[in-house]
Amino acid sequence: MRIVNIDWQHRAACRDEDPELFFPVSELGPGARQVARAKAVCARCPVRAECLAYALEYGLDHGIFGGLTERERRRVRRRHNVA
Repeated sequence: MRIVNIDWQHRAACRDEDPELFFPVSELGPGARQVARAKAVCARCPVRAECLAYALEYGLDHGIFGGLTERERRRVRRRHNVA
């Protein structure tokens, strides 16, 4: 069992936001506006890098973490696996 330090989550800009904001049904149409709003929260977050690293390490496949959508995180993983 791996022990995870998630103290950084207490400093996250999203901690007072509705969690559903970060789980849009789609990235198109109305979902695109939701993605933009979630990314705006991430853009002002002091622990954005930690959040992204957490999502990448644990393979979180849904939602916006560290300012990236699922699709964007998959691209990051592919780039790192190829390099």
